[in-house]
Amino acid sequence: MRVSRGIPVQAEGPIALTIGNFDGVHLGHQAMLIRLKEAASRLDLTTCVMIFEPHPREFFAPDQAPTRLTSLREKLELLAAAGVDRVQVCRFNFDFARISAEDFIVRILQRGLAVRWILVGDDFRFGARRAGDFAMLKAFSAECGFEVEEMPAYVVDGLRVSSTAVREALADGDLDLVRRLLGRPYGISGRVVSGDKLGKKLGFPTANIQLKHNRPPLSGIFVVEVEVGVHDAPASSLPEAIRGVASLGVRPTVHENGKPVLEVHLFDFDQEIYGRHMHVYFLNKLRDEEKFPDLETLTRRIAQDVEQAKRYFA
Repeated sequence: MRVSRGIPVQAEGPIALTIGNFDGVHLGHQAMLIRLKEAASRLDLTTCVMIFEPHPREFFAPDQAPTRLTSLREKLELLAAAGVDRVQVCRFNFDFARISAEDFIVRILQRGLAVRWILVGDDFRFGARRAGDFAMLKAFSAECGFEVEEMPAYVVDGLRVSSTAVREALADGDLDLVRRLLGRPYGISGRVVSGDKLGKKLGFPTANIQLKHNRPPLSGIFVVEVEVGVHDAPASSLPEAIRGVASLGVRPTVHENGKPVLEVHLFDFDQEIYGRHMHVYFLNKLRDEEKFPDLETLTRRIAQDVEQAKRYFA
């Protein structure tokens, strides 16, 4: 998959395009990608997904923006696994935000990308002050030489699939619902970095995963499966997945006002993995974080968490 940044002045060749943030690449997004590939095959076009970095809401109101489900790297890995030919990463800044809807269509879609077919969601808006919508794309389609199609909402068990719905389910610890919305277990990936070695001192050594953002969409103690150096497939499809238990949170027993940390204790595993990329899939929530009176009490609770996680797999 080819990743391009910015908008070219002159297009290289015609494409079939869909536009969005694609945070989480949930089942609704996956349905759009399937439709995109069908149209591209019919019209002999390259498939392209346009995404924005940062998310517009992160740019305008970073303190109020929703937490990310996927980092840019994770998102690109999921899009590549879905069979997308090309991703156009547009840097969202003040200049981009000032582009009028009409200019977005003519200068970016028509001239810069040579769009011949475009798919958007039923709530899609674009251009300065969100003035553009599906009706405007339809009105410009004949003049600019592209077909346009609107994707209806994707529904699972009566619930509209959306990134917001996934965030809410993660916050509630409902990982079964998350799996139904994503079509896979939710995961976080990152490089294994050195920690404070507290887990090893307590008898439960952990791999510490570098988090890209300080506001992960879930917290607590979890049953997990882990892949080391594999990023493009769900853990459930990989028999060599390593099982374990993970803590994602601020570790209130040992830190006051700490930053979120993802630590994973792997069962029956003693390989050296510092510096390697790890993907952690969250299968079941055991409990919320707790502040214990001392390390001895914390150690006993960790031992209970490990046994409970092993019973989950059994």
